[in-house]
Amino acid sequence: MAATPAYSLVTPAVPQWLNKGDNAWQMTAATLVGIQSMPGLVVLYASIVKKKWAVNSAFMALYAFAAVLICWVLVGFRMAFGDELLPFWGKGAPALGQKYLVHQATVPETVMVPLYPMASLVYFQFTFAAITTILLAGSVLGRMNIKAWMVFVPLWLVFCYTVGAFSLWGGGFLYRWGAIDYSGGYVIHLSSGISGFTAAYWVGPRLKSDRERFPPNNVLLMLAGAGLLWMGWSGFNGGAPYAANVAASIAVINTNISAATSLLVWTSLDVVFFGKPSVIGAVQGMVTGLACITPGAGLVQSWAAIVYGILSGSIPWVSMMVLHKKSSLLQKVDDTLGVFHTHAVAGLLGGLLTGLLAEPDLCALILKNPNTRGAFYGSKGWVQFLKQLAAAMFVIGWNIVSTTIICLGIKFFIPLRMPDEQLVIGDDAVHGEEAYALWGDGEKYDPTKHGWHASLHSDTAPSPYINGARGVTINL
Repeated sequence: MAATPAYSLVTPAVPQWLNKGDNAWQMTAATLVGIQSMPGLVVLYASIVKKKWAVNSAFMALYAFAAVLICWVLVGFRMAFGDELLPFWGKGAPALGQKYLVHQATVPETVMVPLYPMASLVYFQFTFAAITTILLAGSVLGRMNIKAWMVFVPLWLVFCYTVGAFSLWGGGFLYRWGAIDYSGGYVIHLSSGISGFTAAYWVGPRLKSDRERFPPNNVLLMLAGAGLLWMGWSGFNGGAPYAANVAASIAVINTNISAATSLLVWTSLDVVFFGKPSVIGAVQGMVTGLACITPGAGLVQSWAAIVYGILSGSIPWVSMMVLHKKSSLLQKVDDTLGVFHTHAVAGLLGGLLTGLLAEPDLCALILKNPNTRGAFYGSKGWVQFLKQLAAAMFVIGWNIVSTTIICLGIKFFIPLRMPDEQLVIGDDAVHGEEAYALWGDGEKYDPTKHGWHASLHSDTAPSPYINGARGVTINL
């Protein structure tokens, strides 16, 4: 009899239940999602804002990534995926013990039993918690007190994010009821968009000069960050089945189809109504396509991913460019990067579309309820659509209330908004550091400072994404 290869022997480091392929993919997927934040969103935020806010914006993302990790392993993971404390919340406890981390992972939301250790799952889910918090930061860039942000991050993770995660993914009441959120349309995108908008309301607006003109300081670097975000999304949605299986493959191709379609639709609308394509607009369309497909990436057919992309490239565009101008509330709240439109609107849209287009056979590959289907596949599917709507209402309500309480609580001790003298100067006043010490202000060409053309804009009509007056008059 031939000897058993050494690499297949069962050892303490390779228990019988461990599938090396699944474990390798899960850690790879986790790393891809981590790269979306570090350096993806760090680079994107640093470059998409005014030059004077580049360091501050990057640091807010950097700090959140580190703070979320420590809070996650100390208490957050088991509040989101541990034993039930309340129907919407798990019992908080550390996820640091050796016996806990080397044990086989368990996840209540999927028919798949993860064939890798709990340590892989803890890290994978951390990257989701981190990017959610960083996405939220996009709403308050350019004026939130950095000390207030340092307090806000752990509080929001514990009292807001873990509730949505446990309710929909960790065995909570929405999961048991049958609501679907494949990879975070509600837990991540709807939550970050609603909480970001709420936080922006309480923090207050940027300076009038910043709201009126907020050009990116480096468009090409912004594209580099956006590229990391897009490519990392293959791990974001491809890792959600918790295995290297058929569902993961479907999720990856659907993710990219939706993103590409949405980018093209958004860009086409920019050309039709503004006469020119916008790079910032293309990035916005890419993001809405990715956010929209997330709640159904592994559950819908690939032709449906094109539908997701068409709608995510148009409906959030209308909400940002048309409804924003018509709504006094949207105009009053200074959502710096339009996170409400690109994540809340897109995430909600994706969750509802999943209630319509979830394909029964694909659902059976992942979900425990074998009868799950969208309304497109039978009259019983309308029940699923209503569940999706109700779950969204819970997530919206919880995020508004909890974020409001957190902001008001912090406000008792630390001002939420920077003082005006810091807002005028920016990074140098807040951090004592500047992104481009030898360059100009990134906003206009000054021949006394530069021997080359540093202007970001031509003499033609400025992009609606740069001049701060988000919105366009369109008769619908």
